[in-house]
Amino acid sequence: MASKIFRFIYYLGNLLSISKIQIQFITIYKVLFVKFYSGYKANYFSNRNIENFRTFYPLFIIGGNRITVGKNFSSFRRNRIEVFGSILNINYNGKLVIGDNFSMNDDCHIACINNIIIGNNVLFASKIFVTDHFHGQMNKESFLKPPALRSLHSKGEVKIGDNVWVGEGVVILPGISIGENCVIGANSVVTKSFPKNSIIGGNPAKLIRSI
Repeated sequence: MASKIFRFIYYLGNLLSISKIQIQFITIYKVLFVKFYSGYKANYFSNRNIENFRTFYPLFIIGGNRITVGKNFSSFRRNRIEVFGSILNINYNGKLVIGDNFSMNDDCHIACINNIIIGNNVLFASKIFVTDHFHGQMNKESFLKPPALRSLHSKGEVKIGDNVWVGEGVVILPGISIGENCVIGANSVVTKSFPKNSIIGGNPAKLIRSI
């Protein structure tokens, strides 16, 4: 008797796992949760009531009052957007501006103490790091301290122009300007600026060709 019950439960689970009912339920649940979570997180930024703001869980935000986001913002999972106001008793006045139609995939990190400006129609793949600062300067005074205790230092703001596509695993370092209509290849480390209409790749990134 017990074996028949177990067999029935097994086949019921098997049936539900492929049923359209379960698929529809999960889909509806995900859509509703994304709507709820997006509405909750949209109020973290300096400009509230953002048109067509969408984010998946989780989205980590520091210094939202220093961040401006355009319409049609889309963020996938485990992304971090940080504008630090004070670290190690040093105050910063950084600002992050993200234009319209911005989309980033999973595990991206934007860190700011100076200024980071991202244009319209910019697409980030996954595992991208954009920063305008380092932990300390490359000098003896900084090296006498543990890395975590070195004051943050910016070599300049970061600008990413309109219509830029940033590939998987890219790192964009401080003081960099990327012109409009650029493509940055996967796993590139961008250490210098590039003009518009550039295809960039490598570590350190180099100009592959211009369009």
